[in-house]
Amino acid sequence: MQNRRKWMKLATAAIAALWFGAAALPTPADAAEKLTVFAAASLKDALDAANAAWAKESGKEAVASYAASGALAKQIENAAPADIFISADLDWMDYVAKKNLIKADSRTNLLGNRIVLVAEKDKAKPVEIKQGFDLAGLLGDGKLAMGEPKSVPAGKYAMAALDKLGVWKSVETKVAGAESVRAALALVSRGEAPYGIVYQTDAAADKGVAIVGTFPAESHPPIIYPIAILAASKTPDATAYLDFLKSDKAAAFFTAQGFTVLK
Repeated sequence: MQNRRKWMKLATAAIAALWFGAAALPTPADAAEKLTVFAAASLKDALDAANAAWAKESGKEAVASYAASGALAKQIENAAPADIFISADLDWMDYVAKKNLIKADSRTNLLGNRIVLVAEKDKAKPVEIKQGFDLAGLLGDGKLAMGEPKSVPAGKYAMAALDKLGVWKSVETKVAGAESVRAALALVSRGEAPYGIVYQTDAAADKGVAIVGTFPAESHPPIIYPIAILAASKTPDATAYLDFLKSDKAAAFFTAQGFTVLK
C-alpha cells in the first residue's frame, strides 16, 4: 500500500511538471507573433523605422536580417526560415521565384533608387558624370569601392553604368568589390577608397561621405526593389505586414531616406 501511494505521488508530480512545462512553451500563436524579413542591406535605415511603426501599430514584431540580395536568396534556397524577401534587384527575386520559393501572387515592385558617386566628406569635390569622364584619373592609385559586380545588385548597376559611359575598362582593375553596398560605403567613409558607387539612399545614411555626382538614369537598368512573401512562411501576419509596407504610412519612411515609392 505504501509503495502504491508513493507511486501515485510520483505520477502526480510528473504530470504536474509536464503540464506546467507545456504551459511555458510558446504556443503556435506566440511563435507567429514574430515575423522575419530578409532585406537588402541598403534598406536598413528605412526598414528599421517602418518596422518600429509596424510594431507600434499592430503589436507584432518584425525582425529584419540585412545582407546582399544574392546572399539572402541563397539562404532562402537553403531553407533559412523567413517570411518576407525584399531584393535590391529583379534578378535575385526572379532567382527564388523560378525555384518556387515565393508566393507568386504576393510579389510586387515596392521601391526605386538611384546610384551615385561618393567621396569622403572632407575631400569631396563635384564630378560631372558623363560619357567618357575620367574616373580612372580621379582614382589615381586608389580603389573604386562598389558592390561585387557579379553578384551584388548595386555592383551590377554600377558596372552597367560605367560600361554604358565607356569608362568600365579603364577602372575595372581598380575595383574593390564589396560583399554589400553598405560594405562598399564603409570603405569610402573610412578613407580606404577615394571614391565609391553606392545607392543614393546609402549615401544619405552615412555622414562620413558626400555625393559628388549622380549617374544618369538611362545609363543603367531601372533600380527596382521587389518584395514577396516566401512560400515556406507560416506566419499569418505576413500579408498584413506586406500591405503595411505598401501603405502611405510606410512610404514616408522610405521617401525620407531617398527611395522612390512605386505604385
